[in-house]
Amino acid sequence: MTQGLRMMLGLWGLAAAALWLWAARDLPWPAWPPVPQGQSLDQIRMGWGLMPRGVVALLAGAALGLSGAILQVVLRNPVADPTTLGISAGAQLALVLATVFAPGLLVEGQWPIAMAGGLAAAALVLGIGARRGFAPVTMVIAGMLIGLTASAIATAVSLAQGQYLLSLVIWNGGALVQQDWTGVRHLALLLGLGAMGAALLARPLRVLSIGADGAAGLGLNVTLVRLAAVGLAVVIAAGVSAELGLIAFVGLAAPALARAMGAGGIGALLILSPVLGALILSLCDGLVLAWAGTGGQTFPTGALTGLVGGPLLIWLLPRLRGSTPPGTEAGEGPAPRLARPGPWLAGLAVALVVAAGLLLWIGRVPGGWAILDRDSLAAFLPLRLPRLVAAAGAGAALALAGTMLQRLTANPLASPEVLGVSGGAALGYAGTVFALAAPGALMLGAGTAAGGALALAVVMAFTARRDMPPERVLLAGIAVSALASAVLSAMMAVGDARAWAILAWLSGSTGAVTLPVALILAGLALVVWIAGLALSRWLALLPLGPAIAGGLGLDPRRARIVLILLAGLATGAATLVTGPLSFVGLMAPHLARRMGLARPADQLTGAALIGAGLMLAADFGARMAGFPYELPLGLFATLIGAPWLIWLMTRRSP
Repeated sequence: MTQGLRMMLGLWGLAAAALWLWAARDLPWPAWPPVPQGQSLDQIRMGWGLMPRGVVALLAGAALGLSGAILQVVLRNPVADPTTLGISAGAQLALVLATVFAPGLLVEGQWPIAMAGGLAAAALVLGIGARRGFAPVTMVIAGMLIGLTASAIATAVSLAQGQYLLSLVIWNGGALVQQDWTGVRHLALLLGLGAMGAALLARPLRVLSIGADGAAGLGLNVTLVRLAAVGLAVVIAAGVSAELGLIAFVGLAAPALARAMGAGGIGALLILSPVLGALILSLCDGLVLAWAGTGGQTFPTGALTGLVGGPLLIWLLPRLRGSTPPGTEAGEGPAPRLARPGPWLAGLAVALVVAAGLLLWIGRVPGGWAILDRDSLAAFLPLRLPRLVAAAGAGAALALAGTMLQRLTANPLASPEVLGVSGGAALGYAGTVFALAAPGALMLGAGTAAGGALALAVVMAFTARRDMPPERVLLAGIAVSALASAVLSAMMAVGDARAWAILAWLSGSTGAVTLPVALILAGLALVVWIAGLALSRWLALLPLGPAIAGGLGLDPRRARIVLILLAGLATGAATLVTGPLSFVGLMAPHLARRMGLARPADQLTGAALIGAGLMLAADFGARMAGFPYELPLGLFATLIGAPWLIWLMTRRSP
């Protein structure tokens, strides 16, 4: 660390201490620590609320900065942190599930539950990474997708439990509000233990930095060091999540800034990252308090930290070293190719029609399952038909968008959810709700579609300028999704009626869809399918690369723009029904390809039919599993998609 840097940090610390003393000037210092008796309301608020909050911001930021630095060192990955590896989201999900379904487990405190969730998420990510040599891109893609899935399930469960809704939404956003000094003691103990663990691991990590083979040759137990380091980072991050909720990207930003300031060695990185993490979170919390002091809305500090994470992650992409992530065409081996796909497509269409008919007739009544008679069917048809049409149309639209994106990026891990299209669509929906007093379905649809197309355009423009390989496109999309999630968290934390409307929509539901809206959605999916068939030559040439495609007479830039618009339109319309996360756009094209539907027109058609069927199944499960109450459609779609995603990413290359 340079002399100028030391001076800057020292001046920063002195300024913070001076501000602290100035703010606490009215407290009764002779009776410190303060006690509420005999104090004014302002003194109680300062001594038991704002002052511990300030210390908590410093301690939590330092802990997250240390956790991120350890993860980046042990995994040799400059974008690893508790957020990008899904650790914080795993802890969040575990706490939400325990709060809702097993509150008795919280008697011993939140920390054991958070530790279990964080360790489970880390184990899953490390299991995937170990099968691919801990490649940085693979680790981050796996971690962030698992994190997005966990966050989606936590949101859906929170929405389904109205009695916990407000507290869970605020906690999930990472609120630093304090009522006493208990949180300070907990986090101080956590940071102290983490610092001692990091000091013990500094030397082994320095040896490991020369590479796993070289470290093993020097006698280092590489597996043990990795497990110990990752375990320590998980304990630190999960402890912060248990105390404060989900605070994103501080563990990413602090080590990145430390390296930018010249911290090249592991020791310097482990020392400077906690300092910078403390300053970052303290600054963000100060901005939140300053905004609230001017009469603005109060929102959790964690929502603000997420706003800088997405741009920072995109900025770090060119510095990533890694290999092609799992699931590429080469990794999966050659897919079968049907000589006569027509009968298979016809069979899929017939199966879809039969399934829709059965779902119209089958239902649950208080006495159990039943097949509706003619009169009952006539009574229920106006209620069931619109949602079936809407679910099928949304599934087909997402599948078509996923097929186009996978061929556009030449990467079969691409999908509207992964490339940030669904996140951008969700942001467009939320922006429309906040911008207009009473937006109708048409305006909501236009705003959602525009948000999806804009998000994908940003991702493609950024990656195209830098000639990045396909896996960087995926990572840029995930960064956009993370940014959109942070903005949505800030909007929902406002707590007014618009925020609740957005939260209800995020989980996805077809219950309020009318028949005209459902028919419009189905018609839009039909239009996108026809357009895709007309552009099948483009879809066949783009996976070959821009040079070959250009040599064969295709304008890659124009083709990219047109396909981006089509995918954004389809995703935006479907997101109105399904919410921003379903993974149908990832699964359906894969299933179609593995069936032998390899040609673009055949894959588009097969994926649309499979996507419609998957979403019909999700809608049926959402209606029937919690009878007589309806569960969120997005939760069921995610539960179908998450196992597929995990299986896909854990496959070995032959």
